Formats: sequence, C-alpha cells, structure tokens
Amino acid sequence: MKAPATKVLVIGYVWPEPRSSAAGGHMMQILETFLTQDWDITFSSPATIGEHKADLPALGITECAIELNNSSFDDFIRELAPDIVLFDRFMMEEQFGWRVEQCCPDALRVLETSDLQSLRDARHQRLKEHVKAHPDGDDFSALFAPALKEEFQRMADTDLAKREIAAIYRCDISLMISDVEIRLLTEQFKVPAALLHWCPLMLQPPTRAFAPFEDRAHFLSIGNFRHAPNWDAVLWMKNSLWPLIRQQLPGAQLHIYGAYTPPKATALHNPAQGFHVMNWAEDALQVMTAARICLAPLRFGAGIKGKLVDAMLCGTPNVTTPTGAEAMGDDQPWPGAIEHNAPALAAAAVALYQDRERWTQAQERGRQLLARRYDQAFHGPALVECLEQCRRNLAAHRRDNFTGSMLRHHAHKSTQYMSQWIEAKNRNI
Repeated sequence: MKAPATKVLVIGYVWPEPRSSAAGGHMMQILETFLTQDWDITFSSPATIGEHKADLPALGITECAIELNNSSFDDFIRELAPDIVLFDRFMMEEQFGWRVEQCCPDALRVLETSDLQSLRDARHQRLKEHVKAHPDGDDFSALFAPALKEEFQRMADTDLAKREIAAIYRCDISLMISDVEIRLLTEQFKVPAALLHWCPLMLQPPTRAFAPFEDRAHFLSIGNFRHAPNWDAVLWMKNSLWPLIRQQLPGAQLHIYGAYTPPKATALHNPAQGFHVMNWAEDALQVMTAARICLAPLRFGAGIKGKLVDAMLCGTPNVTTPTGAEAMGDDQPWPGAIEHNAPALAAAAVALYQDRERWTQAQERGRQLLARRYDQAFHGPALVECLEQCRRNLAAHRRDNFTGSMLRHHAHKSTQYMSQWIEAKNRNI
C-alpha cells in the first residue's frame, strides 16, 4: 500500500512573484523541489495578492488566504494536519509559530530566511552613517570589508537581530541562501550548525550557446524597486557611476528595469543622458540577454543576488561591489569585475564593454560558476534529504536544541496573548 503523500503548508509573507524578486524565485525553486517528491503542498498568506503572482494552482499547489490574529487559522491547520510547515521569513514564524506548535506539535517547522534582514538593516545604517560623515565621498571600501566579528557587534544589540535569530532557534531547520551568513550565525552568534541548511538559488546550468559580444548592446540594471538596496544602487548610478561611464562612452545607454516602479524612480528617466527607467520587464532573461553588461553597484545588502545569477544564466558579464558578490562566488575568478568605488566600477564597466576577449572570458566564467555552485541537481535532493532526516530524528533534534525550546516557551506565550487580545479587540469593534 502506498504511503500517504507528505503534506506541506507554506505560510508566505507575500504571494510568490518569481519575476519580481530573487526571494520569489527562490520560493518557487523550493516549491518545485517539493513537487518532484509528489508532496501535497498548500500555500497560504495573509498578504494581498500582487500583480505578478505566480500561478500556483497550475502547478498543483493549493492556495488559501489566511488572517493575522484570527483563530480561524487554528481550525484550518488542524484540518490540514501538515507534516511540514514552512515559514516564509521570520515575521511569519512570529505570527503563526505558536499556533502551529499548539495545533500540530509534530509538524517539522522550517524557516525560509531569504536573507538575514538584520544584517541587511545593520549595513544600511552603516552606509547612512558613512554618507553623513563623508557627504562628498565616493569610496566605500570601509563598508565592504568588515570582519564577521564587526558585523556581529553592530547587529547584536538590535531588536531586529534578536527577533530574527530567536525565530531561527525556534524552528527545527532554517534555510540559508548565503554560506557567509551561516558562518556569521555559527561563529559569532553561536547558532548550532544543525539548525541551518545551505540552500542557495537552485538552477539548471545553461548548456546552450550564449548570444555573442557582437549581438549585445547597452548596460542594464534590474531589481525590485521596493527593495531598499536596489533603490540605493539606482541613486548611486545616477549621481556618480553613470556620469563617469558616459564621459568615456558618450553614446552609452543604461536601461533600468524593476517591479513596482515608484514616481521617484521614473522622475530619474533622462534619455538625453542615456539613463532610461524602463519599469517592469515582462521577461527579465530576455532583456538581460540583449545587454552587454549588467551593472549591480550595491552599497549594502545581504543574501545572494538574483540579478547576478540571471546575468550568468544569460551570459552577461556583470560589474558589482563586494557586497553584490558576497556568498555568490568561490575561489575562482569572478565573471566580470568587483570594485569598491565609482571610478573603479566605471573603469571596469567600460573596459568590459569594449574588450571582446575579456568579455567572452567573463561570460564563460559565469557558466562555470553556475555549474559549480547553483546546480539544482545537487541542491534539490540535498534539501529534501535534510528535511527527511530531521523528521526521522525530530525528538532528538529538538531535545538538542534546548535554547529553541526555551524561547518557544517564553516568546510564544507573549505572542499568543497579544494575538488573542487583538482578536478579541477586533471582535468588539
């Protein structure tokens, strides 16, 4: 007799939009990995549906809208009785973790971190301080080379880090997209390695021939405008980097694509300067394939960068910062250039744009890096095996995570009472 399919409930911070953000793409890769196992998947979220939402039912995934601070979720999850609950970012674990534990205590609790938001926020604050202290400066080397201990010292006293890392402890497994962030958590925050699983973007490495140098034109930058690092990069390009490139390449054109383009971004559109704000790209890989260079001058951020993976998938060399390249490469040469300041970024971009041999070499390096580091054929089975092994040894795994048990005991009580108070208040309005 065939065993019943494993039931998975995903509690999404948002409905996945794989064409809008790397986080949405990563979620879809996780879901597709589960589907290869014939697992029964339900995706739920309290968020409103965005305009670029993936068609989950077409994949055989059930959708269900849920509410915050509402006991209707308890009835829903009891009836569903999932074997695995995946929280999409730590805020969903805070909101629903105590309900999951009460209603389905034996369900494996998994956290999809996407990236360490507390790390990204700490770096954002450091950038603001640097810009305030050096308003006319354009060299950010000091921001790009902090030791993990320095990152820890900046993060450790923040509420965001305490909330995020507490959620990691409360879950059985946390999926980490960045191995640098795994080192930060294990070496500095002393999180047990058994609670973390490295799960980067999972892709099928390209085997087809790439569009050659001669068939490409222009520079491209792409990213969701709601993501603060992307907006900061656009402003840096507009004010510092792009004028330097235009000085050397007067006819150069930069096309900037991004989901949810705000008026402040469209206001930067200036064809006379070759600076084109193009709104959302229906097919990001298509516009990436047409470009000769991808610019990703990120001054802060965390995780790994979907735009750079897309560039490699399309054979488009990129120019980025150490923050952009963090956790994305290995000890082999980068498929493009990594620089610390606007003049160096501009010089590297111009050199790559004009040098066919250097450009072609960078293109091939991207293909090789994808095969070494992002192969779905390796990471998909590794993810499934991690979850299955944890399920088989769940009692011992949780016993060894006493800190997580302690945090659930205390934190969930306070969260529970606050949620129940909000629900009662809403009923009486």
